[in-house]
Amino acid sequence: MKETRKPSAVRERSDITRAGRIVVKVGSSSLTTVDGGVSQDALKALVDTLGRARAAGTEIILVSSGAVAAGLSPMGIQRRPRDLATQQAAAAVGQGHLVAQYVDEFAKHGVTVGQVLLTAEDLNRREQYGNAFNTLNRLLDLGVLPIINEHDTVATHEIRFGDNDRLAALVADLVKAEALVLLSDVDAVYDGPPQKGAKRISRVDSPADLDGVEIGGTGSGIGTGGMATKVRAATMAAESGIPALVTSAANVGRVLSGEDVGTWFSTRGVRRSARMLWLEHLADPDGRVVLDSGAVKAIATGKKSLLPAGITSVSGDFNAGDVVDLTDKRGRIIARGIVNYDNDELPAMIGKTTRELSKKQGKRYARSVVHVDDMVVVRRR
Repeated sequence: MKETRKPSAVRERSDITRAGRIVVKVGSSSLTTVDGGVSQDALKALVDTLGRARAAGTEIILVSSGAVAAGLSPMGIQRRPRDLATQQAAAAVGQGHLVAQYVDEFAKHGVTVGQVLLTAEDLNRREQYGNAFNTLNRLLDLGVLPIINEHDTVATHEIRFGDNDRLAALVADLVKAEALVLLSDVDAVYDGPPQKGAKRISRVDSPADLDGVEIGGTGSGIGTGGMATKVRAATMAAESGIPALVTSAANVGRVLSGEDVGTWFSTRGVRRSARMLWLEHLADPDGRVVLDSGAVKAIATGKKSLLPAGITSVSGDFNAGDVVDLTDKRGRIIARGIVNYDNDELPAMIGKTTRELSKKQGKRYARSVVHVDDMVVVRRR
């Protein structure tokens, strides 16, 4: 069933002071030293600010990177490893170091914290999604501040979020946050390289506001994100009805005071489920289904399922339950969805009605190729 949740009541920066629940994400580059260890001063400054906000009545959910980086120095590794196994080993060592420091610092503000480790599957599978939702809300009900990180020690290349910015956007939707704050070592999104005199982009009201803007990638050698991932995450949140702000960790106090800092991504549209956000922004399609003009028009409304009669060709190697892109004849992606048939079944179904298929091949073939409830129309950017 589709969710039609109302957008956040936070409409502008100044409204953040009245927000009841905020997700704050901090990147590795903001928490660690050059040699890879956790910066006690940086972590303390962040906790002091969030602790004051918590004392003022705002529920804070902290999505914190830094586990891998925090594990490098104790293991004698100077740079972030490229291979997944070593990253997972560093995360196993570093997560304990990182959370221990959070526990100590938040305790000074009388705040109890709880560690929550998530993987992509936790926000994809219905049962695990529900468990994550219940756990986080129960922690908040009990006055506990959740500290969330990707479960790097078990995540694989195929199922991992890839960066905690997008994880934060999904968590914001999961807990029905009123705002998302993404912190890094850069104070805003700029219209070009900041070192070349570029200007700050104060707000983004639509994807068109970033047309032609050069967005940088990974900003440090110890993190996996960068400004490009923050822009994507902020866009994800805004499109699902949650305003987002991108700025530096040094500005977090000013952000929570409603000051004009960073880049504000205003909301557009109603909130969508984390499953739909995953489908559009995180899922890796295993194939492509090309549609005729009539099907393109029907699918683009977001109200119709894809039937075999509207398909012109199929490519890729996929099974029922996998994700596929739905495109027009020019290759432009119209939607993305979970397919109900294997790739080798579809060619014989092309152009036929479900009634014809059901009569000739059995009732199993009366289903849609992609049901509207398992489909998301891809937004134009």
